[in-house]
Amino acid sequence: MLQEEFGEMTPQQLAAPVDTVEEKWKLLPAFLKVKGLVKQHIDSFNYFINVEIKKIMKANEKITSDADPMWYLKYLNIYVGMPDVEESFNVTRPVSPHECRLRDMTYSAPITVDIEYTRGSQRIIRNALPIGRMPIMLRSSNCVATGKTPMEFSKLNECPLDPGGYFIVKGQEKVILILIELLRLSHDQEIVQMIGTEEHVMAAFAPSLEECQKAQIFTQTQALKYIGNKVRRQRMWGGPKKTKMEEARELLASTVLTHVPVKEFNFRAKCIYLAVMVRRVILAQGDNKVDDRDYYGNKRLELAGQLLSLLFEDLFKKFNSELKKIADQIIPKQRAAQFDVVKHMRQDQITNGMVNAISTGNWSLKRFKMDRQGVTQVLSRLSFISALGMMTRISSQFEKTRKVSDTPEGEACGLVKNLALMTHITTDMEDGPIVKLAFNLGVEDVNLLCGEELSYPTVFLVFLNGNILGVIRDHQKLVYTFRLMRRAGFINEFVSISTNLTDRCVYISSDGGRLCRPYIIVKNGQPAVKNKHIEELSQGYRTFEDFLHESLVEYLDVNEENDCNIALYEHMITEYTTHLEIEPFTLLGVCAGLIPYPHHNQSPRNTYQCAMGKQAMGTIGYNQRNRIDTLMYLLAYPQRPMVKTKTIELIDFEKLPAGQNATVAVMSYSGYDIEDALVLNKASLDRGFGRCLVYKNAKCTLRRYTNQTFDKVMGPMLDAETRKPIWRHSILDADGICSPGERVENKQVLVNKSMPTITQTPLEGSAQPGQPQYKDVPVTYKGATDSYIEKVMISSNAEDAFLIKILLRQTRIPEIGDKFSSRHGQKGVCGLIVPQEDMPFCDSGICPDIIMNPHGYPSRMTVGKLIELLAGKAGVLDGRFHYGTAFGGSKVKDVCEDLIRYGYNYQGKDYVTSGITGEPLEAYIYFGPVYYQKLKHMVLDKMHARARGPRAVLTRQPTEGRSRDGGLRLGEMERDCLIGYGASMLLLERLMISSDAFEVDVCDQCGLLGYSGWCHYCKSSCHVSSLRIPYACKLLFQELQSMNIIPRLKLARYNE
Repeated sequence: MLQEEFGEMTPQQLAAPVDTVEEKWKLLPAFLKVKGLVKQHIDSFNYFINVEIKKIMKANEKITSDADPMWYLKYLNIYVGMPDVEESFNVTRPVSPHECRLRDMTYSAPITVDIEYTRGSQRIIRNALPIGRMPIMLRSSNCVATGKTPMEFSKLNECPLDPGGYFIVKGQEKVILILIELLRLSHDQEIVQMIGTEEHVMAAFAPSLEECQKAQIFTQTQALKYIGNKVRRQRMWGGPKKTKMEEARELLASTVLTHVPVKEFNFRAKCIYLAVMVRRVILAQGDNKVDDRDYYGNKRLELAGQLLSLLFEDLFKKFNSELKKIADQIIPKQRAAQFDVVKHMRQDQITNGMVNAISTGNWSLKRFKMDRQGVTQVLSRLSFISALGMMTRISSQFEKTRKVSDTPEGEACGLVKNLALMTHITTDMEDGPIVKLAFNLGVEDVNLLCGEELSYPTVFLVFLNGNILGVIRDHQKLVYTFRLMRRAGFINEFVSISTNLTDRCVYISSDGGRLCRPYIIVKNGQPAVKNKHIEELSQGYRTFEDFLHESLVEYLDVNEENDCNIALYEHMITEYTTHLEIEPFTLLGVCAGLIPYPHHNQSPRNTYQCAMGKQAMGTIGYNQRNRIDTLMYLLAYPQRPMVKTKTIELIDFEKLPAGQNATVAVMSYSGYDIEDALVLNKASLDRGFGRCLVYKNAKCTLRRYTNQTFDKVMGPMLDAETRKPIWRHSILDADGICSPGERVENKQVLVNKSMPTITQTPLEGSAQPGQPQYKDVPVTYKGATDSYIEKVMISSNAEDAFLIKILLRQTRIPEIGDKFSSRHGQKGVCGLIVPQEDMPFCDSGICPDIIMNPHGYPSRMTVGKLIELLAGKAGVLDGRFHYGTAFGGSKVKDVCEDLIRYGYNYQGKDYVTSGITGEPLEAYIYFGPVYYQKLKHMVLDKMHARARGPRAVLTRQPTEGRSRDGGLRLGEMERDCLIGYGASMLLLERLMISSDAFEVDVCDQCGLLGYSGWCHYCKSSCHVSSLRIPYACKLLFQELQSMNIIPRLKLARYNE
């Protein structure tokens, strides 16, 4: 092999150092253009609506009826159109995603079919018949935004940087999560070899043969009979009757080892597969290991396309069986009128099925016994990164093991993972050509063997997607030729081939859901990609596809990586190396890629930042001013980070940044910076540092009801004396809707809506009311602080109801208690805001925006933050951006030389004067710019206190929670502390007097509760005393009485 690979090279040539390919990271943007972050969602959806949906139609193409053998319906073609909306009856027009967001509609396209059917005695062909609507994924092949220029995007009100890959259903953006699942039996390739003639193998199998002898089974028919008696029979209604033998045979053909195809009941392949499985089970008792369920080669990722195709198949089959039912019912009845099936094709079933599944996230398909909750989630739009991070998220259904770098803490730790930058997930592809190629390369067909050969030590089994294809002697030649063909582009680049020496197998996989990533091919110890190739790439006349077809770059999946030797850098290439990593930093995902110098940080800090980067306020997209979302946080003056990474450039974070470059002094100042608290400069806040806008929305719909009544909006109510609107209605226009630009206070009315009291259709014969009665149901503003009305949108939704949406805005200036964080997991709240005249300043007169306590460094070991400050300072002086890319970035040595060149200390320290005394501080202070993020947690949204307030109806105790203005609970633990102190009066006050004290009358004689001084049990009032107990206690007594349990209170006078 080596001789072939390297040819006639001298040892000196082999040992010569390898030239580094500069700028080879330019392959990354080229890759992200064709595949990339969200492309796996989009590719899988495209495959579904262009290929898979046609296969589903082919599988269920003909409907016949038992009532009339002449009648049939046949689907000829199926296609998904472009997204549109029906404005009035039968008038449609194209629709943009943004319009669907604003009007709470579903971004969907019609599914149309061409059919051929019989009506009476003639055959009819109908084209373009709609059968339902398919929600369309943004940026997929059928989306209006595909392939547009940024200019056209702005006309559509879409952001060109928006990743796409989600659906808009009822105005909400929904993402279908990527699910990890273990391979089902169909690929338990590892459990499979015919059973074998070795001694120990036969010994293990012998008892099974004895069983057969006992049961008197010697021939195939006897075996079928035996199985038929064991099986519970399934009745399909209206199906033909079958004998037990036939049933057993069908069961074996369709249910046992379902993925092995059986043609005309030829069980040969299935038999061999079963034999191989048994053999592996027997060997697994010996040295051979059972396959590892945590190994990614044994897993497949389920993408939106697969889930939707399962769903559509289920709905399509339901649709067809409904049609068959209708045909069976109607054909016998109406001999006179001809049965026209088109009149009975209803669209709503498929449409509603798709919409409900995506909007609720419940994928329950009866046919596959599949019932999953939470498949979809609402796309989080806190920041650009939170949306991107959501698209690359993977949730696994079960495995509770292993921790990874980019994962949340707490509950879902290690279960939610993120894809690395260059990962691609394969989609299914045709395997016909692969089968032909394999047979041409010397694989012997499994059906032509006697079975003994399977256990020969020199013979390797060849599997294709978990099915036995055949056997081969020279497996190395097969693999070598196969890879040559793939690199030359004769077969798809995502087909992988790998050998397993312990099980003597060659696995070829072409199925969907495998993880793979691109690598540079190394030939003769030299990378195939040369500098000239990269130059051609950057000049734009070479694409990523060309690299694949000219065998410079290829994709490897997890199984194939195992028999490759991959070098990280050029200087690590040895004579055995087969591939070279394109860039090491692509190990990290989107969120971790934002961190500068992550390889200098302690790993949990990077994990914390991955969680917090998603909560940083910033920019959402170019269309953020046109959106009306439930909650939107924007930074007033976002900035690009001074220290950036390659990842930041690749995902365009610089165009939609979330943070500001703050000048930080690392020193202790006042006692208000303990435990990570930050001291902020008042002047910086006045200039707009950390200032943010919070947008909320209020919406209401005006509906029509069945009894011809409808909701209406009334004008403002006028005060009787002044003839001016009352205070609650003071911001309303004459039409009863608030006007833009007004300031709204708590409890003021935004829309003065009224609704009829009776909305149902009255019963026949009852008196018709004259004028309908209306009751007020105003939309009011609730909020701790005042808001301003930014804009009001009046439109209609898909059900022809009026829709009013109001966008409310608040501007917030950082205050004590707001949360900030740098990009290194160093989160802290603002502890003090100091006027600038009291802040320390350096000799060039610069005051810091933030003072950070130095105790945040030693135990956290975030050296990356120290380097970021140095590189940022040098960049400011030099007027350029520095890189802090993982496993690389600007060197500290070069950065320090820059600082010295501008007359600064190479350690980044400055001579600082105290703003309070005017004397120089005793130490030099580490001083420079660091990128800080303002997080969405603000004191204003969390602050809560209450005196008296609302109470629950049943127990008369204060309500719970901030939203309901609830009380502060003194719980069991706190009660235990008070008991420990012996503070009994405080206990009484907190648990009864301030909560739900209640006066009750109790009879001393019978111990039951009386009523206004009278005991109903004793029929007297002479022994009734009055006392205070908690209302909940009284309630318990009464509920016990209702169940025939009598609690009696024993009373004694306190002075006796």
